[in-house]
Amino acid sequence: MPRLNVVVASTRPGRVGRRIGDWFTAAAVRHAGFDEVRLVDLAEIGLPFHDEPQHPSERDYLHEHTRAWSAEIDAADAFVLVMPEYNYGFSAPLKNAIDYLYHEWQHKPVGFVSYGMTSGGLRAVQMIKQVVTTLNMTPVNDQVVVFLRQALDESGELRPDPGREEAAALMLDRLARLAVALAPLRSEVAR
Repeated sequence: MPRLNVVVASTRPGRVGRRIGDWFTAAAVRHAGFDEVRLVDLAEIGLPFHDEPQHPSERDYLHEHTRAWSAEIDAADAFVLVMPEYNYGFSAPLKNAIDYLYHEWQHKPVGFVSYGMTSGGLRAVQMIKQVVTTLNMTPVNDQVVVFLRQALDESGELRPDPGREEAAALMLDRLARLAVALAPLRSEVAR
């Protein structure tokens, strides 16, 4: 079975993204469609603004942080981006993390757990799809949308929501099938 990386895209202090990422990671483990589920928190990774002198398509990485990031992304067969919407778009740390690499993203499915106030992050997801498809990633249409005003209780914790659980399971089903279906293309890229 494939490996899933759940990437928490917000890095700001006080963020809710890690709580949502923890919830989704637990849902992915319960789903059991993946051999391994890893939470990858961009705040913990701490990538500097893209600082590699060579183009990412060369895979000639100067810095250890890039080599470690490359290994983390290369080992995954599928991704879920847990992402906020900032000013109708996706976060700069997420774009930076994507731009560090090229081949490591190729022919892998990607799902989205978006969150925000008014749109639940839907506008940010529409924007990031243009980026990931350019890297030959395959976005799944089913996603999890978290409207923060309704989803958080008074202490800032996620309220239980059967609809959110169902959306996560559906997205995970699709990701798992696509990860297996795209595996032959990934092995061609590795050659």
